[in-house]
Amino acid sequence: MIVQSKAAFQLVLCLVGLLWLSELVDYLIAFDLDQFGIFPRRLDNLWGITVWPFLHGDFLHLIANTLPLAVMGFFLALRGVKTFLLVSIVITLLAGMGVWIFGRPAYHIGASGLVFGYFGFLLGIAWYEKSVKAISIACLTLFLYGGIVWGVLPSDQFVSWEGHLAGLVAGLFSAKLMASTIRPRREDHS
Repeated sequence: MIVQSKAAFQLVLCLVGLLWLSELVDYLIAFDLDQFGIFPRRLDNLWGITVWPFLHGDFLHLIANTLPLAVMGFFLALRGVKTFLLVSIVITLLAGMGVWIFGRPAYHIGASGLVFGYFGFLLGIAWYEKSVKAISIACLTLFLYGGIVWGVLPSDQFVSWEGHLAGLVAGLFSAKLMASTIRPRREDHS
């Protein structure tokens, strides 16, 4: 378990490091990288679906996302590198596509879509697996971050509630997808 925890910590540290490096580059080159985020229904910004979690409006935006991303990312990474990467990619792409299709016309950026996705995944996988470990992690996640669910409601014109909602839905979908691939199939003996 200690080796698994160490690998999970290193994996999340790499992700957080990439986010901070991206914002540092954005700050130092004085070029607005945020324009590479998602701008809904514009074909020239379709590829923003792949990079939107790595872009932040400023360091305060990034700071707000770092701790919940690191904590829930660590919980997810305890399931293994392959699962962490697969779930992260699925959430990024599905949530990004949801924002691109349904979002209001503005640039949507930030790792909060991934945060909400991890939240949805951790709760969803507990529902599908019903294992003590998954339920314990879901309870801890709810205790620490249960209040974020209010972030899926429109409240501030500068907050992408669409990204939050799409991330949550993508996380729940990822949990269903992962649960169906790891659950043994029952044979019908009728």
